[in-house]
Amino acid sequence: MAADDAEPHGIEVHLDRLLAERRMTLTELADQVGVTNVNLSVLKNGRARAIRFSTLTRLCEVLECQPGDLLSHRPK
Repeated sequence: MAADDAEPHGIEVHLDRLLAERRMTLTELADQVGVTNVNLSVLKNGRARAIRFSTLTRLCEVLECQPGDLLSHRPK
């Protein structure tokens, strides 16, 4: 199955809101988390199909939040 053919998921990412609340740019967050801007942008725009727990952990540490602050489930 090609990436474009992947089944849609019901997970919403609230990275925009968290960045705005913390007055932080995507570039600053990417640098502090240790991921590329491109990968973080894919996550922010809801196009990611997976996230490593180590990345989720770093995001939560840097943003001082819980995973539920970053992600939520939207029923289909």
